[in-house]
Amino acid sequence: MNETPPSAAPRYRVAVRELCEFTAKQGSLDLRFTPAPTALEGMAGHALVADRRGEGYRAELSLSGDYQSLHVRGRADGYQPELQRLEEIKTYKGRLQDQPDSHRRLHWAQAKIYGWLLCQQEGLDELEVALVYFHVGSQQETLLSERCPAAELRLHFEQHCKRFLAWAEQEVAHRRSRDAALQALQFPFGEFRAGQRQLAEAVYRAAQVGRCLLAEAPTGIGKTAGTLFPLLKAAPAQRLDKIFFLAAKTSGRQLALDALEALDATGLRRLEMVARDKACEHPDKACHGDSCPLALGFYDRLPGARAAAVAQAGALDQARVRELALQHEVCPYYLSQELARWADVVVGDYNYYFDLSALLHGLAQANQWRVGLLVDEAHNLVERGRKMYTAELLPDSLAQARRSPAARAHPALKKALDKLARAWRTLDKAQTEPYRVYEAIPEPLLNALQACSGAITEHFSEHPAESDAALQTFYFEALHWGRMAELLDSHSLVDLSRPAAAAVAGNSTLCIRNIVPAPFLRPRLEAAHTSTLFSATLQPRDYYADLLGLPETHATLQVGSPFEAAQLQVHISRTISTRYPDRRASLAPIAALIARQYAQQPGNYLAFFSSYDYLQQVAERLASEQPQLPIWIQSRRMLEAERQQFLARFAEEGAGIGFAVLGGAFSEGIDLPGRRLIGAFVATLGLPQINAVNEQIRQRMQTMFGTGYDYTYLFPGLQKVVQAAGRVIRTPSDRGVLHLIDDRFAQPQVKRLLPPWWALGSG
Repeated sequence: MNETPPSAAPRYRVAVRELCEFTAKQGSLDLRFTPAPTALEGMAGHALVADRRGEGYRAELSLSGDYQSLHVRGRADGYQPELQRLEEIKTYKGRLQDQPDSHRRLHWAQAKIYGWLLCQQEGLDELEVALVYFHVGSQQETLLSERCPAAELRLHFEQHCKRFLAWAEQEVAHRRSRDAALQALQFPFGEFRAGQRQLAEAVYRAAQVGRCLLAEAPTGIGKTAGTLFPLLKAAPAQRLDKIFFLAAKTSGRQLALDALEALDATGLRRLEMVARDKACEHPDKACHGDSCPLALGFYDRLPGARAAAVAQAGALDQARVRELALQHEVCPYYLSQELARWADVVVGDYNYYFDLSALLHGLAQANQWRVGLLVDEAHNLVERGRKMYTAELLPDSLAQARRSPAARAHPALKKALDKLARAWRTLDKAQTEPYRVYEAIPEPLLNALQACSGAITEHFSEHPAESDAALQTFYFEALHWGRMAELLDSHSLVDLSRPAAAAVAGNSTLCIRNIVPAPFLRPRLEAAHTSTLFSATLQPRDYYADLLGLPETHATLQVGSPFEAAQLQVHISRTISTRYPDRRASLAPIAALIARQYAQQPGNYLAFFSSYDYLQQVAERLASEQPQLPIWIQSRRMLEAERQQFLARFAEEGAGIGFAVLGGAFSEGIDLPGRRLIGAFVATLGLPQINAVNEQIRQRMQTMFGTGYDYTYLFPGLQKVVQAAGRVIRTPSDRGVLHLIDDRFAQPQVKRLLPPWWALGSG
């Protein structure tokens, strides 16, 4: 939290690092790749330096001080009282002489501010201020120091505070204005929908007590507004600095932005964050001032762009951030990252908070923000979490790295890459089966990988100007793999898989495959003051609590459906099997069922299948038998414009069948109310394919939770079915039909996992 209560003084709290990043950064953006220590390496380096100092050394020293209405606080890395030396420790890889001047200026600015805070606290007349650069490879220290009078350090401190003070006073005024507006905020949509008030009250209570909430609420009640509104209302009393709305897909982000626009909270800064490849203006250029004009002088022009952005006090969506960035000739992507510090609500993808090196989580921790977290369509977080904490080494990446210009030109680098390839090939030759799980990472491979990573690190450090995309791509894969190897536990598998057609040993994929993301997600949820994970499909609750790592004190909510059984006619096709061996036999009866339903009630329908091949076969059968029936088909790797064209076919007065893959872009997160969609066919239970990987996951789930089959196959599959079916009934006035095509839908254990308000009949 930055602002203290109005009766207290000083009124604005700022971390030393945040203060210096605001006041001391100058020059160009320079993101030329330079190897950097991992978080674990950095912590180990700090600990080793502290251990070397011996008794009396004071590590992680809490310091604070005031300047007018500013309260500045932070933790100095270390202090040696006998030498009167304050140390700011920075770990690094590569060559220290290649460090940009802008980094060194920032480090000195931080160290000297800590120096004054220490002088003030200890009553010192002078102090030695030192930068200690620790190389994580050689474990050598480089010490740069200055003997500084306390008066000089005080002047340095006050100069930086003066530069920040006007901004701080503006932020205090904004915070008070924002909180007043939120206290007066009224729900903009008139009456709450059925179930929406219950959801809103639960979110508000969770914020009051600082708790995590798992909320299942049916499609169509307005979950986005029903979660944003109460959290905004709770923000002033709970002293929330930020609200992060995290979505799995672009459609979820847009719903949040639309809801925030409708809520119309005066002065609320709302920022949309998008991926770098969607925000980059010059994808053919590198991110440094010698290449990209928007990186040149970035920090010199940033204050103007930042001031213009916060002055407009409203929506900072992708288009508006781009417009402001180009007006001030700065990079839109990195401007949005800066604005995350000053926005009240940030809307972005899951990875901005939950990824291993997530920006929003890192900022929240560094600045000690009180955060309210909203996780949209939270059922997706299981699979997304697994992907974030899975690491693969791909044979093609290594092969391209070995053929890279850098490897050909530098014998030491080529030797390290070749050694890794040999260790990989040896492991592959010893494996007779196409897929194998290892109890632990084979030591020869791990040693070769670590040596190879070290060699590439050294190469990039010694040749910072060389650009080698293939080598860099493999290096990033190797670094992530190494980091996940350090964190390996029962939550992940180590496996090697080889394509059945592979004839050459070494053409395998090495994977650290996360299957239970809970240990990684739980600390992120616990770091927030309050969090609400919500979706229409969060059953069974234990499944999501176990896999998402919900805190022990989490609350649950299940909102009853506002819809009546009469609104949705549900039919189970008990005589059709969509099991893989029965697919060919199912084509004719499914095509006949779709044609019969369309003839009875022409209109727009969606037909969902387990794969592109399956939907293509049914679509071709239907087209040959009913050529007059309009159909349109989801294709692989659709672009955004193509997805919009697909959805545009569902016009209010239109008619036809859209074929889509279950679990894909059109089975959740889209809104087709009224006559835009009057029915759906779901020709699969959505069960994941039975294969070697999933069977290993089933075994691990059985060991950990005692429910291997359900956690691996049944629950994830039916979650997709319920999501897809939820496209049909969106409002209290909607009417529609749903065909569940497979005899297994009639099984009691399956029926129990379907929404209770469905009237399950037979077709």
